[in-house]
Amino acid sequence: MSQPTTAHVVNPAPAVAPAALTDALRGVVTPHLSDNLQRLHGITRLRRLHSGRQLIGTALTVKTRPGDNLLVYKALTLLRPGHVLVVDGGGDTTNALVGDLMMSYAAQQGCAGFVMDAAVRDHAAFVAADFPCYAAGISHRGPYKSGPGQVNVPVSIAGQVVNPGDIVVGDEDGIVVFSQAEAPALIEAAAATAAKEAAIHCEIATGERAQSWLDGALRLHGL
Repeated sequence: MSQPTTAHVVNPAPAVAPAALTDALRGVVTPHLSDNLQRLHGITRLRRLHSGRQLIGTALTVKTRPGDNLLVYKALTLLRPGHVLVVDGGGDTTNALVGDLMMSYAAQQGCAGFVMDAAVRDHAAFVAADFPCYAAGISHRGPYKSGPGQVNVPVSIAGQVVNPGDIVVGDEDGIVVFSQAEAPALIEAAAATAAKEAAIHCEIATGERAQSWLDGALRLHGL
């Protein structure tokens, strides 16, 4: 007979992505990354709860029982500057798993932001600090602290698998996640997409009704 799994599993924190890589993602919008991930990957169902700062960092993951944040507390002690706390709380929004105090501590440790498939409270504090936070909802109810849970394991966030060490990028359109190995080619492809769209904007600015980008898309379907 198989043995029951340990209630609390804590794996080492993943290495933070090199600064050159994350710096190259500054200002890259999630639609351009998503387009070059074949529009199959990313997180769309979470709410952005901060004012507008771009989220860029390396995933440090937690899987916890809905409504319980004991292992989230443990994960906070493992944070290094550049980590993004990514929490799989099963999408439950009854009890908030983080709030103002945990946000303040995480920010002091250099945490880049939170991605929570769970609820958050003290919403106003996240807005005031413009601390990047995406969550499934908001709740005034606090969490339980008994476990079980796991730290730095693959998790599912609104249907998207996130592995420890993945790159996380978030803006007003949502969140994309990809491996560090994919990042250089993806950044290059996103730059090409941005250049292509800039050229289209210039064409639109001519005011001409006939547009090559529009006509080309229609011709593909015999229109």
